[in-house]
Amino acid sequence: MEERAYGKINLTLDILRRREDGFHDLRMVMQSVDLFDEITLNKREGEGIELSCDVGYVPSDGSNIAARAAEAFFRELGIRGEGLSIAIRKTIPVSAGMAGGSSDGAAVLRALGRMYRPDLPAERLEAIAAQVGSDVPYCVRGGTALAEGRGEILTDLPPLPPCWFVLCKPGFPISTPELFSRVRVKQLQFHPDTAGMLRSLEAGDLEGICRRIYNVFEEILPRKYSRVLELKAALLDQGALAAAMTGTGPTVFGVFAGEEAARRAADVIGRVCGRVYVARPVKKYESLV
Repeated sequence: MEERAYGKINLTLDILRRREDGFHDLRMVMQSVDLFDEITLNKREGEGIELSCDVGYVPSDGSNIAARAAEAFFRELGIRGEGLSIAIRKTIPVSAGMAGGSSDGAAVLRALGRMYRPDLPAERLEAIAAQVGSDVPYCVRGGTALAEGRGEILTDLPPLPPCWFVLCKPGFPISTPELFSRVRVKQLQFHPDTAGMLRSLEAGDLEGICRRIYNVFEEILPRKYSRVLELKAALLDQGALAAAMTGTGPTVFGVFAGEEAARRAADVIGRVCGRVYVARPVKKYESLV
């Protein structure tokens, strides 16, 4: 069984409040992009889950989200004694704010659903995904969606109008716990216009969508990560309709109306940022062929 695991970007990311459990309530407009990892699942003799990845520094033990997703699926459905091998071929950059690991786990869940329980409701699969990680339920669904709570409360949105993305991954990671530790919700000066974003999506208004792209984490980035904001400025200089960091970074994306402009910008920025990708939005997974 083969499955694509698509990356995601955040068109908006807002932090609403700190919860009593120590996490934060978020409100995000998420979008799948056609930069993807390839996941291959095979039943094997014996019991247990074996995992391999073509990127050596990605964990290949039970700590990998893909392995944890398979364990959660078997546990929740009462399936015992199965042997499974999972092979991951990475394209989504690691530690990039693009939910690469979460998307791998989601792809495993979708594939296992087809292998073992093709009648399983999507809601049940997303509930299993929520046990694995906050982004995994969205990655099971894909497309354009509003994500709330820790990211597990999902509402489908109209698909993004045709456009192109240029994705720039600097050569350093950003610690998600470090960024969240800097959040003081009442001190945040700016928040994305999520309501306006939803209206623009409903109207299919790409310019309106781009005017409302924003990630609150950009406001609290430590100075050592100033390269993120430099890449954002470079994308805008190259004609992007909007640019922002995705997730907790460090990847920065720019939105372009046409492919030619996107590839021209990617060529220029690729001279100063080693990992640059051109991608398009994709719809919900159930709509994919």
